[in-house]
Amino acid sequence: MHRKVSLSRASWLVKLLPLLLFLGACATGAIREKQLTLPVIDGATAVGSETCLECHEGMGAGVHSRLAEFEYMGGTGGCEACHGGGSLHIESDGDQILKFGELLPEESAAICAKCHTEGKLMDWTHSEHALTDVGCTDCHSVHAGGKTALKQQDPELCYTCHQEQMAKANFPSHHPIKEGKMNCGDCHNPHAAEGLVTEERTNDLCLDCHSRYQGPFVFEHAPVAEDCTICHDPHGTVADNLLQQNEPFLCLQCHEGHFHALRAGQPVGTNVPDGPGGSVITDPEITFTNPHGEEGWQKAFLSRCTACHSSHHGSDLPSQGAPNPDRWPSAGGSLTR
Repeated sequence: MHRKVSLSRASWLVKLLPLLLFLGACATGAIREKQLTLPVIDGATAVGSETCLECHEGMGAGVHSRLAEFEYMGGTGGCEACHGGGSLHIESDGDQILKFGELLPEESAAICAKCHTEGKLMDWTHSEHALTDVGCTDCHSVHAGGKTALKQQDPELCYTCHQEQMAKANFPSHHPIKEGKMNCGDCHNPHAAEGLVTEERTNDLCLDCHSRYQGPFVFEHAPVAEDCTICHDPHGTVADNLLQQNEPFLCLQCHEGHFHALRAGQPVGTNVPDGPGGSVITDPEITFTNPHGEEGWQKAFLSRCTACHSSHHGSDLPSQGAPNPDRWPSAGGSLTR
C-alpha cells in the first residue's frame, strides 16, 4: 500500500513539473510579455458607421470598412469596432473618441488584438517590437488600403528605425535587398517572439535558400551545425561572403595556425602542435620547406584559409592535418608542405 502511494505522488510530481518550470520562468523573467490594456470610453454608445461618414467622408475606403458585420470579433462592427462608441464624440464636438495617435502602444495593440490573433500574430505580446513599445499603428495605417495596410513598403518602413541594418545593406557584401530581389520580411516576422519567419533554428531559415550547405556531412564544421551567424552577418559586411571578419583572422578565433605558416628552415620541435597523429614533432633535424619561401609566415596570414579548406561548411573528406609520415626525412621522403 505504501509503495502505491509513493508511486502516485511521483506521477503527480511528473505532471506538475511543466507547470512548475513555467512558473519559475515567469518569476525569473525568462518569459517576457507585454501586457495589453483595452481602452474604453465610459458611457459611449454606438451610432453606426453611416453617422461617422457624414463628417469623415474619406475614411470609408480602407480594408476595415469593407469587412462584414460578422467578421468583427466580439462587438460592434464598422468604425466603432476600433474607435469605440461615437455618441459622446458627437455630443462633445470632436472629443470622447479613441484616437490611435493619442493611445499608448499597449492600448492600440489591444484594440487590434480583438481581431488579429491568429497565425503570425499570436506571439505579438512576446515580440521584441511590443516589448520596446512599438505599437501597431507605428507601422500600419488603420484606414489604408491593401492587405497589410503598411504606411511604407518593406524595407523602407523597417529602415525608419533599423538604420544600422540599412547601412549594412549597402556594404560590399550583402543580401540583394537594395537590388529588389528580397526584403526584410523574407527572413523576419515582426510580430513573432524571435523575430524570424521560422520557429526552428536560425540555420533552418538560411538553408531554405542555401540548401547545398545542409549536409549531413561525415565531417561537420561545428559553427555550421550550431548557428550560421557565428561566422556570417546576414545584414551585410565589408568582408566577402557576409563573413564577420576577413580570413584568416575569422578562422583564427577558433583554430590555431597551421605549421605551414612557419618560416623555411625553422626547427619544428619548439612550437608545432599538430604533427602526425596530433603529436608534437620533436626531431631537431626535421625542418619544413615552406612553398612561400622566406616570407612564408607573413604570406600565410595574408592568404585565405578557404584556398585549401574549400569545403568549410562540411565535407565527406578528412582534412590533412599534417604531411603523410611516409614523406618524413626519416622515411626517405621530402617534407615539403
